[in-house]
Amino acid sequence: MMETVPVTCLVPSADSLGEGCLWDEAGQAVWWIDIARPSRIHRFEPATGAYRMWISMMLVGTITLRKGGGLLVGGEDGVYTMDMTTGAMTPVCHPESGRPQNRFNDGTCDPQGRLWIGTMAQDIGPRGEDVPTLVDTGALYRVDADGASVLMDDNFGVTNGPCWSPDGRTFYFSDSKHGVIHAYDFDGGSGTVSNRRVFNDSTGYGFLDGATVDAEGFVWSARWDGACVLRIDPKGRIDRVIAMPGERPTCICFGGTKLDTMFVTTSRAHMGAQSMEKYPLQGGLFCFNPGVKGTPKYSFAG
Repeated sequence: MMETVPVTCLVPSADSLGEGCLWDEAGQAVWWIDIARPSRIHRFEPATGAYRMWISMMLVGTITLRKGGGLLVGGEDGVYTMDMTTGAMTPVCHPESGRPQNRFNDGTCDPQGRLWIGTMAQDIGPRGEDVPTLVDTGALYRVDADGASVLMDDNFGVTNGPCWSPDGRTFYFSDSKHGVIHAYDFDGGSGTVSNRRVFNDSTGYGFLDGATVDAEGFVWSARWDGACVLRIDPKGRIDRVIAMPGERPTCICFGGTKLDTMFVTTSRAHMGAQSMEKYPLQGGLFCFNPGVKGTPKYSFAG
């Protein structure tokens, strides 16, 4: 049964393809992106209302903070560092130079500070039009602090939602094209995954998108075209279905001073008049009280 909770539009950013939200504990700010070209990078401080935006002519699929300052960016063709003063992008690695039809998508860092990032066939045309994803050319990579990249798994449709259980022993990774959240055994010391299995493949709630894990070990999944987010228990069973004021929730993260606020990005690209009338603020950044604390986002060690 769909659950209704108070949901606030924190920033009416009108993103075409809002994504990649993360909480900056040190700066007490939430970051997120609008992937659609030209990409936008947003930063907002809930306590002060301070807001800033950067424009990138390179398509940006994900961002994460760096321990040394600035951002690590999953760009169209590789991974870059971004200077927050000048906006300049400096290449770190290009793991998929042999797959020019792909772009980088969702990514995040493990507790050891390594980036785990997925790729997918390019689904955004030169004029912002949707391009159908018909092939499974996506892959999962690990990028280490020294910039070395390692192929970890392959043959995905649309990669999304990398996240870890609170004890760091299980890694979750989603394929939106095939509607599956995978679970792996995770070895933090060696940075390896094994024993891939289906964690959840529920239908009837739109398409799975970004994901995160709460302090109790439940996986939260944003549901594109489902107008909701799911909370899934550690055995893969749906625990809660929470309604959202937008057809296309895309990414979720915990934040706030106690990690007890859920932030949700949304998309408004190609939404018709009827959808916009029903959800006029979709494309904004939303938040609500999930009733549980979350797990932190980690920074890149390089």
